[in-house]
Order: sequence, then C-alpha cells, then structure tokens
Amino acid sequence: MRIAFYAPMKPPTHKVPSGDRAMARLLMATLRRMGHDVELASALRSYEGKGDDARQHAIARRAIAEAQRLGEAWAGNAPDLWFTYHLYHKAPDHIGPRVAGALGLPYVVAEPSVAPKQRRGPWAAGFALSLAALARADALLPMTREDADGLFAAGIPAERIVALPPFLDAAPYDRVRRAERRRTLAAAWGIDPQKPWAVVVAMMRAGDKLASYRVLGEALPAIAGEHELVVIGDGPCRAEVAALLGPRAHLVGRVSPRALPGWLGACDLFLWPAVNEAYGMALLAAQAAGLPVVAGRARGVPGIVAHGSTGLLTPEGDAAAFAAAATTLLADPRRRAAMGAAAAAHVRERHGSDAAASVLARALDEACRRRRS
Repeated sequence: MRIAFYAPMKPPTHKVPSGDRAMARLLMATLRRMGHDVELASALRSYEGKGDDARQHAIARRAIAEAQRLGEAWAGNAPDLWFTYHLYHKAPDHIGPRVAGALGLPYVVAEPSVAPKQRRGPWAAGFALSLAALARADALLPMTREDADGLFAAGIPAERIVALPPFLDAAPYDRVRRAERRRTLAAAWGIDPQKPWAVVVAMMRAGDKLASYRVLGEALPAIAGEHELVVIGDGPCRAEVAALLGPRAHLVGRVSPRALPGWLGACDLFLWPAVNEAYGMALLAAQAAGLPVVAGRARGVPGIVAHGSTGLLTPEGDAAAFAAAATTLLADPRRRAAMGAAAAAHVRERHGSDAAASVLARALDEACRRRRS
C-alpha cells in the first residue's frame, strides 16, 4: 500500500530531537517494514504554541495551498491511504482531511488528542478543526488512556478507535555489550564504575522539561547512597539545569539515537520526574535497555511503566517521594536487576515494533474497509 504520511506537530525531518520526532520516524519505519511504500506528504508544521490568531491564520493559508498542490499533483496517481501523526488543537491537520476528501482516501490518525477546555480561547479554531478531522477519520489510534477517553467523550464511535501503545524498536538495545560500554564510558567521562549509575535523558528546554529538572534538583540532596548521575540532553536551558543538578552531575550533552542504547545499557537506574509527560519515549528506551524506572505518575506514564514491576511511580511533582523511591532502588541491586529484566521483557512484549505492527495492520485494514463500504 502506498501511504502518504504527515506530522503537523513536528515533521520527522525536523532538526530538533524530541519524542514527537522519534515517534513519527518510528511509525514511518514500522509501516515500511510492514511492506508499505511510505512517503512524507508534507513537512509543513501547523504547530502554534502562543495562541496568536494572526499566525494561526497564516499557517492555515499555507496549509490549504499545500493541500491544493498535493491534490493536483496526485490527480490520477493518488496514494492508497493518508496517515496523520499527532493531531491536536495547537497542531491541527489542515491538509489530510482536504486531500483525503478530494481523492477519496482512507484517513487514519495516530495519537489524536482532544482537550475540551480548548473549545473556547486562543486555540478554539484549532480545536474545531481537530474535531472535524477526527470525525472524518476512518481509524484513530490513541496512544494513552487519556487520549482514548477524550475520543469517547467527543462522540467518536468505539469501532473506529484502535489503541496503539507507545512503542520503539528494541533491537539496538539487545546488541549492547554492557560491561564493555561501561568501561569505555567510565574512562572517557570520569564516572566511577563501582557506583550505581542513575541516568536522565531529556531535552533542556523551558516548560514541562525544565519543571521536571527542578523536581529532580530538589530531590537529589535527599537521595541517599553513593551513586553517579549521568544526564543526557541539551538545549537552551542547559545552564539552568546545570545549576539545579550541581557539580556532581555528569552532563554529557546530546547523544545520537545510535549511541543512546550503549549509554543506557551501561547504567543501572533511570530517573525522570515526568511533569505533565504524555508518556515519554525515554522511559520506554530505558526499560528496553533493562533499567528500572523511577518516574512521576503523570498522564500516560502509568501506561508504559508498571509500578512495582518495571519501576516505581511517585506522585507528580513530589520531590520527597521521588527521592525516597530512588533511594530504595539504589540500595537494592537485586531488586534493580529483577525490575530491569521485567522492564526489558515488558517493552518487547507490549511496546516493541512487532506489537505495534500488528495493531497498525488491523487499523489500516479496518480504515480501508470502512472507506470502501
């Protein structure tokens, strides 16, 4: 099947790393591995985060022109299906419904989100457009319970909703030689290999990420026991993050996707307060690497971290509880090892690309059948 792929929030070609970019790339790669011909329909970004009405209208005009261009270019040679990733009020899909409607294509949306409080206010137009797109969709693939509930509340028929748990390709994590990578990284970065390594992976930017770093900075003095803190990530708030975490943290900067499995595989415990985290691709990556997780119980996080089995979840924003949970696991290597093994198995069974491919195949088949009927 020839699939036109579009990510209005952030295209997979965007230069700034993020969970959105990673998931867009994973979806395209998985669809291709399933045998589909996947093309990026457009890199136009519809995201507008400040509630600027004039800018929203300008984006809409460009997107409508893009939709017209695609419709004309594909006349007589249309794709078989349109697939949009991550649609919501700040990043509505102006293009997909227009092109799919003009060419009679099945229209599929992964990670749709509905926030009823945005029905009025600076993103009211984007909210209305998103609802209209969801009503047009032949299959919707929410990635969290929160998003699924939002679709039900918006009146989307249950038969068009197919839950797609967040996922990743776990294969690179299976190839890590832990002892060798740990020795290499310890020597290169001056990290004590005899102490447990706690690791953080997150961009250093304002908003929820910085709020999480603030909780982590508050928790660190209360985390008992000898350990090393490895921080992977970079961004405009790096200086503030460095001040929050103190001189003992090893800030290694941005790490390529190819190198990340080696870094995580060399560590012992993953820490992330997860303030307002939708679900967290880094939490999945850590578990794939065999690390237990300590995280805040935010939004979709409980859907990917099994409390008491693959990690410990604490109340969102509670630095004292977060420190206590980290202390518990740092002091108990056997429990860390058992949780890490459970985490790796959990990801491969429920959140691996094979599991995602099975869900995607069912959703695409149902979308095509629904469009034909």
